[in-house]
Amino acid sequence: MFRVKLSAVRAVPLVGLLGLMLGCSTTTIDNTAGWSPNKIYAEASDEISSGGYAKAIPLLEKLEGRAAGTPLAQQAQLDKAYAYYKNNEKPQAIAALERFIKLHPASPALDYALYLKGIINFNDNLGFLSALTRQDLSERDQKAAKESFEAFRDLVTRFPDSKYTPDARQRMTYIVNSLAQYEVHVARFYFSRGAYVAAIGRAQTALTEYRDVPAIEEALWVMVNSYNALGLTQLRDDARRVLERTYPKSEYLTQGFKSASQPWWKLW
Repeated sequence: MFRVKLSAVRAVPLVGLLGLMLGCSTTTIDNTAGWSPNKIYAEASDEISSGGYAKAIPLLEKLEGRAAGTPLAQQAQLDKAYAYYKNNEKPQAIAALERFIKLHPASPALDYALYLKGIINFNDNLGFLSALTRQDLSERDQKAAKESFEAFRDLVTRFPDSKYTPDARQRMTYIVNSLAQYEVHVARFYFSRGAYVAAIGRAQTALTEYRDVPAIEEALWVMVNSYNALGLTQLRDDARRVLERTYPKSEYLTQGFKSASQPWWKLW
C-alpha cells in the first residue's frame, strides 16, 4: 500500500481524502500473484531460515491453496506449524499439526508431525534450561507435559524406527520423572504447612503411579517424616526400612531435606 505524505494530505479536499482512504482500505496488492508454487515455497523457506517466521506464515498459507492436493501443500502445512511455533504462537502451531495429522494419516512425514507436536508442548513447560528462573518442569503446570508425553508415545509406538524416536524416548523418560517429582513437590509443600495426611497421600501417589524414578527417594522421606509428625511410629519405621533398602546410600537418611544439592533434572 502506498503512503501519502502529511503535507500532501493537508492539500487534499475532504471528499477526495475520504475517497483516497476508502480506496486504500479496499485494495490489497498480492505480490505473489504471478509466482509459481515453487517460488512461493523458496521465499517462505528463506524467511524461515533468516528468522522471519511472521513473514513466512502468510506465504505458506498461500502455498497451501495454490498447491492443494500436492506433497508441496503438505510440506507447507508442516512448515507453517513450525513457523507458528518459532513465532511463539504455540496454540496455532498445535492446531496446524493436529489438522495435518487428521488430514494426512498416511503421510511419510507423520512421524515428524507427532515429534514436533511433542516438542512444542515439551518446550512450553520446560524450565530446566532457563538460567534465569532455575525452575524445573516438575514445578510447573503439568498439562503440557502430559500432552507432550502422549505425542511422543504415539510416535514411538507407531514409528519405532523413526529417526525422531530415540530423542522422543529420552524426553518421555524426563517427563515421567517430572510428573513424579511434581507429586513430591506437592507432598513436600503440604508437609511444610503441617498437613501431614495430605503430604502422605501425595507421596503415596508418586510411589503408586511411578516406578524407578528419582522422585521416589524423596517421596519415601516425606512419608517417614509425616508419619513421625503424626506419631504413627510403626508406619514411620516401615517407610524408613523401605527407604534404607531401596536407597541404602540416600543422603536423606543423614542430612534430611537439605541433601537435595543437585536436582535430578540437570542430569537429563
